[in-house]
Amino acid sequence: MALLEICCYSLECAITAQKAGADRIELCSAPAEGGLTPSAGLLKGVRAGVTIPVHPIVRPRGGDFCYSASELAVMLDDIALIRDAGFPGLVTGVLTEDGEVDMPRMQKIMAAAQGMAVTFHRAFDMCANPFNALDKLAELGVARVLTSGQQASAEKGISKIAELIAYSDAPIIMAGAGVRLSNLDTFIAQGVKELHSSAGMKVPSAMRYRNPGVSMSADADADEYSRYCVDGNAVAAMKAALAAVS
Repeated sequence: MALLEICCYSLECAITAQKAGADRIELCSAPAEGGLTPSAGLLKGVRAGVTIPVHPIVRPRGGDFCYSASELAVMLDDIALIRDAGFPGLVTGVLTEDGEVDMPRMQKIMAAAQGMAVTFHRAFDMCANPFNALDKLAELGVARVLTSGQQASAEKGISKIAELIAYSDAPIIMAGAGVRLSNLDTFIAQGVKELHSSAGMKVPSAMRYRNPGVSMSADADADEYSRYCVDGNAVAAMKAALAAVS
């Protein structure tokens, strides 16, 4: 049966995903940024409250994946913290200015993450040549690659994902971005063995008093009185569908 990884942005979400049958969790903060390194408090809480494998993301900021020396230093310190906390894996990625895998910096990351399974995240979808990138990641010993097939969604990129799976047995190709119950069959039919989904929903804030004249967000259209959560029913439905296919 294909493995189902769920992206979680809180301890509550991680516990919900586990109870619903998720096989693994990618732990992040900052959903509006596409996922940033979780706080020390969140890492501690999830280690104490979740028993399935959890792979925290190591991403110091939003935007591109070409990092300064100081940003890399922060990433290496975060990796040491995550490693010493006992997490079995992590999720990260570093590129050069020309859209190639930054081998010297990734070698430092792999050394810092010794003994952990490293997933190269969707920085892969920003690579100039995905097949060259896959060769380099195999050389590094990266465990898996999270990709949408270099398209806006994994469903749109399914042909490229299938090509990547046929190209090499390692790293594992994990499809992510827009993976949901309605399109699981598309990925299974192409031999995808690992799937990444947010299984997300927005829930309203518990606040009754609201000041519409003040915003804490740089995005004037942001709804600050709702928050992202994992939909446990969606996770359970996907797991049931995957079990039925197997």
